[in-house]
Amino acid sequence: MTTPEEKPIQVKIEIDDETAQGAYSNLALLSHTDTEFVIDFVYIQPQAPKAKVRARILTSPAHTKRLLAALQDNIKRFEDKFGVIKMAEAGPEKSSSQYQGHYL
Repeated sequence: MTTPEEKPIQVKIEIDDETAQGAYSNLALLSHTDTEFVIDFVYIQPQAPKAKVRARILTSPAHTKRLLAALQDNIKRFEDKFGVIKMAEAGPEKSSSQYQGHYL
């Protein structure tokens, strides 16, 4: 809470036209170090031998945990309104010592 002499900081967020269009992703690859998380958003085309990273996000562990909480909250509100989100029983997963991918 702010005191009468403190004014809340207002941040103006801008987005350029290209970024506003978004990029579709159907796979996320996650890795981390002791100081950061790396999330690669990938699009895999059916029957294609390779895939392309559409976006890479690097962020702090604390921000990643806040992102997880925000996603959980939004999924709960979505399911309360539209019903349970159904997930495939099992899908291909990629894993190595650096990455573990999950279909989105």
